[in-house]
Amino acid sequence: MSRVKIAIPTKGDKGLDDYVSDVFSRAEKFTVVDVVNGSITKVEVVDNPARTYEHGAGPIVVKMLADMGVTAVGSKRFGVGVSVLLEHNGIRMFSLEDQVIVKDAVQKILESIQSPK
Repeated sequence: MSRVKIAIPTKGDKGLDDYVSDVFSRAEKFTVVDVVNGSITKVEVVDNPARTYEHGAGPIVVKMLADMGVTAVGSKRFGVGVSVLLEHNGIRMFSLEDQVIVKDAVQKILESIQSPK
């Protein structure tokens, strides 16, 4: 694992100290974390352009993340449609627990990526 880009749906602008959102496609923001050789090199908080959409939020979010070069996402749950789109774009999905802080979620994802299958 030399380089990974992880996106986590979040509730606000606190970056690594924010809580993971209860929803994926309609989360307020996404915290995107670049990791190189196990070290965080960049943290960016981006607005979710589809958070207020009544329909079709999933495809827009997945396209945004794919265009950003995201290789892994973590969330409490993924809908069926979003799961298919993430898989189609080669973005790995990781399940997260309730009330998790982003830095802990990133650590869990990195540990899952590093552990043998």
